[in-house]
Amino acid sequence: MIFLYTDLISSDFGLYLTLVASTVLALIVGIGFHEFCHAYMANSLGDTLPARQGRVTLNPMAHLDPAGTMMMLFIGFGWGKPVQFNPFGTRVSPKTATLLVSLAGPLSNFVAAGVLAVPIRLEWVPYINPLAGLPEFALRAQVQSGEDYIGLFLTGAVYLNVILGVFNLIPIHPLDGFKVVVGLLPDELSAEFAKLSQYGPAILITLLVLPFFTSINPLREIFEPTVQPLVKLFTGIE
Repeated sequence: MIFLYTDLISSDFGLYLTLVASTVLALIVGIGFHEFCHAYMANSLGDTLPARQGRVTLNPMAHLDPAGTMMMLFIGFGWGKPVQFNPFGTRVSPKTATLLVSLAGPLSNFVAAGVLAVPIRLEWVPYINPLAGLPEFALRAQVQSGEDYIGLFLTGAVYLNVILGVFNLIPIHPLDGFKVVVGLLPDELSAEFAKLSQYGPAILITLLVLPFFTSINPLREIFEPTVQPLVKLFTGIE
């Protein structure tokens, strides 16, 4: 989002700062709260490792990775500090613990999106999508009042949290979705699927860089049928 409307830097710097602030909020909530929920779930299941490492906290500084945060801001994808936990140190089976801890992260993004969308759903502020790729003049035409700025700010944060949640549910290692599938499959299939983890990073990098060199964009095929319906669900827009 930082580079989506760079023309605004000279023509409407206040509007550009609103977009940047929305992105920063989404990162702090989307990544910090995401990792906290991983740690909180593991701790709730009886594993003390996240607490001993200082991860059971809402302080985003405990969860944001400097390089991953900068990548998210400037390139569009990044990461937080992974939460380490011991699935054998919980009160449930290791497989169930892995499922619950992994699922807690993406679900937290959807919860955050739902909370941030409340003022839009209640029509206190308008829905203004900064990710729609509108021309700079068209976006400026939509943002005239204080309520418009807040609506733009919140809509951007809602979208980014939904995108983070959907992205992390993709079943490719090291994303959370991979461990969710491992936890859901029957034991034999789960063990076979888990062996694919060694190929995960290469597959993920390929998915991310393909759009820069070809017309193929697998992530778009994932996001288009999922992100907009979820945003509509949270915001109540038609």
